[in-house]
Amino acid sequence: MSDYETLKVERDGPLMMITLNRPERLNAMPPQMADELGAAFYDLGDARAVLITGEGKGFCSGADLAARGDRSALAMKGGSHLALQNHYNPAISQVLRAQVPVICAVNGPAAGVGCSLALAGDFTIASKSAYFLQAFVNIGLVPDGGSTWLLTRAIGRARATRMMMLGEKISGEKAEEWGLIYKCVDDDALMDEARALAEKLANGPTLALKTMKQNIALATDGSLQQVFVAEAEGQRLAGASEDAREGGLSFLEKRKPNFQGR
Repeated sequence: MSDYETLKVERDGPLMMITLNRPERLNAMPPQMADELGAAFYDLGDARAVLITGEGKGFCSGADLAARGDRSALAMKGGSHLALQNHYNPAISQVLRAQVPVICAVNGPAAGVGCSLALAGDFTIASKSAYFLQAFVNIGLVPDGGSTWLLTRAIGRARATRMMMLGEKISGEKAEEWGLIYKCVDDDALMDEARALAEKLANGPTLALKTMKQNIALATDGSLQQVFVAEAEGQRLAGASEDAREGGLSFLEKRKPNFQGR
């Protein structure tokens, strides 16, 4: 596996764990971190699920364009625009397009592009001390990193508008209440719950989960007829897998299935 400067990337069997590793900056994301995140997802290998969290007291406090340069100089050269096109948007796209389940364990602030990353996961679990924030309005900018798309589809136009135009912090508990995330748990239970979920998915029927992800993405923007076709084709492919055979046998034999991801 490649070496990373801004991430910790570890493997435990079929599970890949990615930790954003700039705790002194609440894991603010410079372009380098975005590139490394994209590279980690490109290098999934035989990983069957990915768990993302942040080191220390934050998940990701947003973009950090000044990590290796002067902020004013970056702004004058259109740094934000270019950084989004060349670094941040490709990274978020890689997470969204991952062929395996992605679990985000939000252990503190998830702001700006950090909020986008947190919501790009298939399952987002937050601690009670975590919060989600789109603070761009406070400095005369607009949400980016896919946040407009992710928020509007997750919680609807009214609540997405509230988050973006008023720049309010949304607590982990409020995020669960709104349906923005999967679950909010006590701080000391976060990583245990996230890890248990990640391991369950990593040991699940990989082809079926991959097909579910594709069909859910299609359902967001496609028609019912397109989904009918995709479901039928997905069922054909999944039904021919070793995992489907194991699932059928385990049901008949009244035991827990042992999926191998094939």
